Parts: sequence; C-alpha cells; structure tokens
Amino acid sequence: MESISAFEIIKVGIGPSSSHTMGPWKAAERFVNSLHRDNHLQMVTSLTTTVYGSLAKTGLGHGTDIAIIMGLSGADFTTIDPGSIPQTVESITSSRKLKLRGEHEIAFDKSRHLLFDFENVLAYHPNGMLFSAKLLNGESIEKRYFSIGGGFVVCEGDYDIHIRNDSKETPYPCHSARDILEYCNKKNLRISELVFLNEQTWREPDEIRSHALKLWDEIKKCIFRGVNSKGILPGNLNVRRRAYELSRKRLGGKKFSNVDQWMAAIRRGPKDFITVNKWISIFALAVNEENASFGRIVTAPTNGASGVIPAVLMYASCFTPYADDDSILDFLLTAGEIGTLYKKGATISAAMGGCQAEIGVSSSMAAAGLTEMMGGTRHQVLQAAEIAMEHHLGMTCDPIAGLVQIPCIERNTMGAIKAVTAANIALEEDPASARVSLDDVIKTMWETAKDMNYKYKETSEAGLASISVNIIEC
Repeated sequence: MESISAFEIIKVGIGPSSSHTMGPWKAAERFVNSLHRDNHLQMVTSLTTTVYGSLAKTGLGHGTDIAIIMGLSGADFTTIDPGSIPQTVESITSSRKLKLRGEHEIAFDKSRHLLFDFENVLAYHPNGMLFSAKLLNGESIEKRYFSIGGGFVVCEGDYDIHIRNDSKETPYPCHSARDILEYCNKKNLRISELVFLNEQTWREPDEIRSHALKLWDEIKKCIFRGVNSKGILPGNLNVRRRAYELSRKRLGGKKFSNVDQWMAAIRRGPKDFITVNKWISIFALAVNEENASFGRIVTAPTNGASGVIPAVLMYASCFTPYADDDSILDFLLTAGEIGTLYKKGATISAAMGGCQAEIGVSSSMAAAGLTEMMGGTRHQVLQAAEIAMEHHLGMTCDPIAGLVQIPCIERNTMGAIKAVTAANIALEEDPASARVSLDDVIKTMWETAKDMNYKYKETSEAGLASISVNIIEC
C-alpha cells in the first residue's frame, strides 16, 4: 500500500469542488502535458472531452466545464488569480479558439467539444472523463481519467485506481491507526513527531515547517477574504453570503486592514461559549463562501469540506493558548495523517461515499489535530478522530442544483463544532474505556459507503436536493 504525504491531503486548491473542479482541471492538464511529452501537441486538430456519471450530473454547478477549459489551456489553479478565470473562459467560448497548454491553438466549440453524458458511468469510479484528441495524420489519442476525491486523479491503464506509480515508502509506514500507535510506542513519539519523520520522505525538515506555515497563511487569508466579501453567491439559488455581516456584527461594525489586526480584535473580545461558538461558525462560513465563489482555499481533504479544518485551527489560534508556529505544525501534520487513513482505508470522495467522506473525514481530521495541539496522548488523538466520524456516519451528499452551497456551507460549521466537541470529550476521558477504535470506524464508514444508494452520492437526485429543487420549481 502506498504512503501518502499529509500535504497531499491538506493543500492549496480552488473552489468550488476538489472532485469536480480541481480533479478535472488536473486531468485536462495531464492530458495536454502527455500530448506535449509525446510530441503530439502541435499535431492536434481537435480535442473533445466527455464527462460521465457524477461529474456530468453535478458538473455545471461545480464548474467542471470551466475547470476543463482552464486545464486544457495550461493554467495552474494554485497560482492563477481566480478573478481572471471568468474573463479567460468567456474569451475562449466567444472566440471558439483555445490554446492547448498555452502553446497550440485549435478550434473549440463548447457545445461540440465539451460533452456531458448523464446516462453512462465509466468503470472504476463515478467521476470519469474521456479525453480524445485527433491528429493531423488521422490518428486519435484517447485517455480516461478518474477524479477520485480530494483533487486526486488517476489515469486508466497507468496503474491501479488506488495506487500511484510515483508513490514512495516512508521509514514508518502507517496505513492504519494501529500502525501509528505501534510506531509511536516503539519510538516514544507523539503522533505529530512520527508524521514529521515520515514527511522527510518528500521534504527537508525546514521545508516541512515552512510549507505548513504557508498553508496556515493561506487559511488566514481565505477566512479574511470571506469575512470581507458580501453579496450573492454564483448560481441560481441566490444564496446570500453571511460571514461578512456576522463578523462585522461581532466586532461592532469595525473594519480591519489585515487579518492579523482582525484576529487580534477577536482575541481581545468576549470568550463565552456562545461567542466562541458563533466565531467558529463564521470562520467556516467564510471559507466555504469563498469556495462557492471559485476562490482560492485550502483543500482539507476536499473543497466541499474545506471550512472545517480552517475553522477549528482559527478557533485554536484565537481562543486557546496554542497559537504558536509549533502548534500549527503539529495540528496540520496530525490532521493530514488521519486523512491519509481514510483515503487508503475508505474514501474521501462524496461520489463514492456521500458527505460522510467529506465533512465526516474533515471533522475527524480536525478533532485529531486539535487534540494533538492541546497536548492529548496518542490514544486520545485517535479517539477524538473516531468520535468525530462516529457522528457523521451515513451522511448523504445532496447538494441542491449541484451547487456546493445548500446544505454544504452550513455542514462545515457543524463539522467544525463536532470536531471541537470530539476533542474535548477525548481529552477528558480514559482512552482505555473506548469500545470503538478509529480503524473500526473507518471500516464501518467504508461499508456504509458501499451500502449507500448511488443517488445519495453527489448526484443531486435525492435527499434535500430532490425535495428542495421541486419546491423551487413550483
């Protein structure tokens, strides 16, 4: 089984969906890069993309079409100005011309070259894509890609759907909670210390620290953008952004020029239960409103659940003594490692497992990170992760109109609150009394995912989506 870096689970992304935006974007990039590598790019006369299954059914609401266009163009979502995307897509659509990888121009008619197949599903995974390029010599090159959750993409035929051919083995491979405990006990390490050693498989020690702090900086900036943006979210639901007004209300209408001043004001303010609870919700709302607006966020482990870890981490920074860089590093390493267990032992794709695979996993990750940050034992950290997931089991994915807005945005506030609660419970209990292990709950989550009806897995065909859509249409 492959080892996965914590920073593959927690990483910079772009809204609104890791599976339906980031994944297709990456797949399109990979396809045109493969054409370039094989000296076929300049020979392409036309290129057609077809998306299937869950990608087709909720693709327009998630910006799958936009993502594919940008990926084919060679843009990098980790660095591009999100505000430039609409103009770029409009220019390509209106001119009916697209420069593959920014180098080779071809005719591009969105209605003919970007197709949504609502009836068929490719083998392996519901989020399938077929890229087909025709060359000057009459040949065709086709590749199928699958967006398997959290921005991860695999290509059919290259390797098994769950295994990457670029994987590396860590010195202390942890593929289960039991593995983590075993190595921590043998080496007398905290969980974050063990993860830090494993992360050196991919980065130097100083790079690990600096990368974690860059992620924290991205999180702070994202939340700050969210509480300073108002208006209506994209799409036909006319959802109003709430973080702006809620934040201003809590701070007496004051404006702040940067995130550090804003955080300092929060720290100086009241710290009663109701106030803290409201701030946690505001933090999560801010991130997910940015995500719904095609903004830059930190995927953790997915975009639909990208508000949970930032909200809990911001809570810890503003309302607990654990706000230094070392604590931030411990949180992110631990949370990321817990996320790898779900990816390897179950799924982080809502198309495969419902919303338990997104909000449930993110809440579990956040609970573990917070418990580690607050000095919890190894067993308490893992117990916190188990408790948080235990109360998300069976959660369906039913976004109204295929938009990551209702109920997705509010679910992040609930996931964050549950994470804090789970950490507090674990920190006050004797882990020896636990009857369910983290490995048990991950196995149960996967079994629940397999038993869940397909229409409750990010198809917008059932649950709140079907009921609410019918109401709206009436």
